[in-house]
Amino acid sequence: MNAVAFLTRWSALPPSARIAAALGGAVALCALAAIAFFTHSARSALFAGTLYPEQLAEVQEHLASWNVPFTPSADNVLVDAGRRSDLLLRLSLAGVPHVHIASSGDVLAKVSALTPQAVIDEQTRAGLAGDIELGLRGIDGVDDARVIVAPAKPGYFADERPHDPSASVRLRLRPGARLTRAAVAGIRAFVAASVPGLGANRVTILDDRGLALGTAGDDGDDAAGLQAQLQSALDTAIGPGASIVRVRVERDQRARSSREVRRVPLTGAPIALTNDAESYAGDGKQYEHTIRHVDRGSETRDVTTTVQPGRVARISVAIFVDAARRANLSTVRALAAAAAGIDPRRGDTIAVEAIDFARVPLPRKDGWWLAYGAIVPLLPTLVLALAALIAMRFASAPANALVRALVERAGIARATVAAAGVPPARVRACLQGEPPHAAAAVISALPAATAAAVLDLYPAHERADIVRRMQRAPSPLFPDAERFIGKA
Repeated sequence: MNAVAFLTRWSALPPSARIAAALGGAVALCALAAIAFFTHSARSALFAGTLYPEQLAEVQEHLASWNVPFTPSADNVLVDAGRRSDLLLRLSLAGVPHVHIASSGDVLAKVSALTPQAVIDEQTRAGLAGDIELGLRGIDGVDDARVIVAPAKPGYFADERPHDPSASVRLRLRPGARLTRAAVAGIRAFVAASVPGLGANRVTILDDRGLALGTAGDDGDDAAGLQAQLQSALDTAIGPGASIVRVRVERDQRARSSREVRRVPLTGAPIALTNDAESYAGDGKQYEHTIRHVDRGSETRDVTTTVQPGRVARISVAIFVDAARRANLSTVRALAAAAAGIDPRRGDTIAVEAIDFARVPLPRKDGWWLAYGAIVPLLPTLVLALAALIAMRFASAPANALVRALVERAGIARATVAAAGVPPARVRACLQGEPPHAAAAVISALPAATAAAVLDLYPAHERADIVRRMQRAPSPLFPDAERFIGKA
C-alpha cells in the first residue's frame, strides 16, 4: 500500500474512527517507550576518573575477552551499573589497567624555552626510561617493568674517574611465568641498544623475587627447563606418576683467559731448514764443517681466548623410576643422557634407579557403601514420591466424593435446563429414576406452580422424601437471612 492509498482510506474514515486510531497509536508508542525505558539497563562510567589511551585500550581488550557489553567513550568505558563493582574487582585481580607511564613525547611536551638544560636532560632520561618500560610490557611473561637509567659521568678533575652509563631493570612477571636465559639476554640487549653508549654488561635485570636474572649464578631456569623436558618425556613414555626427575646445573664462576701464539708457514714447505755438512781433504789434513740455516718465512698468529664466568661446569641428573612399572633402566638412562646433553669428560653424571614408590592404600568400599552412595543422591526424590503417595491415599476418598458431587450437580443443571418451560408431566418423565435429593434440587429450581404440579404426580411416600429434602433446617446458631436482615 502506497502513501496515496493510505491517505485516501484515512480520509474516508469517520472522525470518531480517526480519533480512536490516533489515540491507539499514541498509546502503543507510549507503551513501547515505557517498555524500552524499563527493560534497558542503566549504564554508568566504569572508573571514577579518566583513563589514558593505553589504559583505555587495555580495559577494552579485557572486557571484550570476557564477553562483557560496554560502550567506549573518549576517556572511560560505560557498562551496566549493576555489574560495575564486579567488573572493577575482576579488573583489579587481573592487574588492569596498569599505571600510566609518561613517554618521551609526554615529557618533552612540557619543555619550554625557559627550561634549564639540566631539567631537560633529566626529563629526557625519564622519558627514555618510560619508552623502555612500555616496550618491555609487551614481552611474553612480563606483566610490568621499572627502568632506572644512570647517565654517564665524565671525570672533570684529575682525581675523579669517569663512569659509563648503566641501567637497572626490575621485571614483574605474570603468575607462573619464567624467562629463559635467551629471553633475559634479549631484554638486556634491548635496553642497551635503547640508551646511547650503554653496554650490555652494564645492564642489571631483577625479577619480582629480587634475584638477578642472566647472571653466572642464575642456573635455575636452565635446570628447571631441562627438568621439565625430561619429566614430560618420561611421563609420555612410561606414564604419569611413574618417574621423578631432578636436575642440577653447576656453573663455573671463574673468568679465564688463555693466549696462544702460532707460526704458520707461508708455503707448504717447512718454515726453517738446517743443513749440516762435513768434508775431509788432503789425506785428512783438511777438514771442512758447514752448517746452513734456511728460514722460508712464516705468519705469526696471536690468539687470545677469554671465557666469561657462568659457563656450565657440570650437570647432574637423577631419575627415580617406579619399580612396579618394570621399565628398562638402561634405555631410560641412555635416552635421558642424550636429551640432557650429558658429557662425561666434563664430569656430568646421570643416575637412574628403580625404587618402590610410596602408595597410600585406598579404603576399600563394600557393597553397603556402594548402595549408600547410590541411595543418598536419590533420597530427596524418594521422600517426595512417598509423601505424594501418602497424600494421594488420604485424599482419594474426598476427591472421589468431590467428583461425584460435581457429576451430580452437572446432571441436575442439565435436568433443570431441560425442564424449564416443559409441561409437568414431561418433567416427571425426565425425573423418572432420579434419587429424591436430585429430584428435589431440580423441582426447587422450577416455578412454584410447575413445582407443585410435578410434586402432585409423585406417590405420597416419594413426595414426602422430596419435600423433606427441599426444606432447609434453620441453624440454631444463625437465624434465617430475611429475619436477620429484618432485625438489622
